[in-house]
Amino acid sequence: METDDVSVREQLFHNRVRETIICVLLFTCLYIVSYLILTHFKKAAEFVTDDIEDATVNKIALWLCTFTLSVAVCAVLLLPISILSNEVLLTFPQSYYMQWLNGSLIHGLWNLVFLFSNLSLVFLMPFAYFFTESEGFAGSKKGVMARVYEAVVLLLLLALLVLGIVWVASALLHDNIARKSLYDLWEYYLPYLYSGISLFGVLLLLLCTPFGLSRMFSVTGSLLVKPRLLEDVEDTLSCTTFEEDSLYRKLNCECITINTFLSSPWQRNLGYPLAMLMLLALTMMCVLMVCFNVLELLLDETAMPRGMEDPHLGMASFSMFGSLGAAVQVVLILYLMVSSVVGFYSSPLFTSLMPRAQDTNLTQIIANCVSLLILSSALPVFSRTLGITRFDLLGDYGRYNWLGNFYIVFLYNMMFAGLTSASLIKTVTWAVQRELIRAFGLHRLPLTVSRSTIPFRLLLASGLSKIQ
Repeated sequence: METDDVSVREQLFHNRVRETIICVLLFTCLYIVSYLILTHFKKAAEFVTDDIEDATVNKIALWLCTFTLSVAVCAVLLLPISILSNEVLLTFPQSYYMQWLNGSLIHGLWNLVFLFSNLSLVFLMPFAYFFTESEGFAGSKKGVMARVYEAVVLLLLLALLVLGIVWVASALLHDNIARKSLYDLWEYYLPYLYSGISLFGVLLLLLCTPFGLSRMFSVTGSLLVKPRLLEDVEDTLSCTTFEEDSLYRKLNCECITINTFLSSPWQRNLGYPLAMLMLLALTMMCVLMVCFNVLELLLDETAMPRGMEDPHLGMASFSMFGSLGAAVQVVLILYLMVSSVVGFYSSPLFTSLMPRAQDTNLTQIIANCVSLLILSSALPVFSRTLGITRFDLLGDYGRYNWLGNFYIVFLYNMMFAGLTSASLIKTVTWAVQRELIRAFGLHRLPLTVSRSTIPFRLLLASGLSKIQ
């Protein structure tokens, strides 16, 4: 009996060591990638200065930003890693080399990401901002430690202010519970604060993602070469070359190479339409899955997002279409995250936060890391609430108070489907009209002629006459 107990303890110890090594390796790789990204965008003048103290403070703040960005990337990968791990275990159920992909490892990753994301939002990023803005208390000895003391004091004051606001909010909503839990900081107030932050992140995704889905078409179109419908490419190339020579003579600078029209017909006439059709298909799949989830919410209580203690990986697929459906879910989750980031930076409120290569100051880097962490940490809840995946939330992600409210979840799905559909219809309609105007040469009309004043019949008549 004692030998069996020892073997069980050894097995648990080896499992824990293996999971720790895997998590450390994964986070180290993400940290290196995040550091390279921030190094590409940071302003070098802030880190190479004559003041050694300022340079040291900026480097420490950059390390904290790198940690936060790596946690954000890991939060984005949580659901894809969980779904793909389940499919791998289903495909290779008896493989000895795949046994390390178990529920304990996935559950541990979710807990670590939840812990680190809230640690970064509540402590590390406010400390990094206060640290870069502090100069030390008046009368104290100057140095890095003086700045640390001032940043810590400001952080404590901010923590007291936030906890006071949380206590007042909980007292207004749940009077009896708030009074009984006045000293229960860890079990009540911090989860309540996390729930509010997650709700803010999910609402931000609700606003940014539909706008980003519509912006993806224009962003992709700017990166690809559009087909030139009903247009003589040789004439356009001659005009472009003439304008290029004129600019070269006026500015006396290097010639600007314009290769938009020099691409092959396959790239112009096949690559651009395929990319647009793929974006349209992904967006339509998202809308259809959300509409199907709305019907399930009305008919089945199990469609509500909830938390689970044990993921039970390798038992059954989380998609009714098997591995193919799971792969589609992973693609849609990543597509929604990219769209939300595009919509966030395209919004007039957050356009100023757009990072620029080698020209982004440290304050902007901190603001970008906080914004990306809020969006990415809310992505698992966002995807499960919309029914993009059936993988229930693990760890403390399932403890949010508002997840069990049917009306909030139902209205959230309806608003996402409505906003996305409206944005998609508006974008496609304007894009088609703009391409027709450009193809038929109506864009050469005087500026006083508005696009809305051109009837669609005129477009068709102009197109038919041009074809003939």
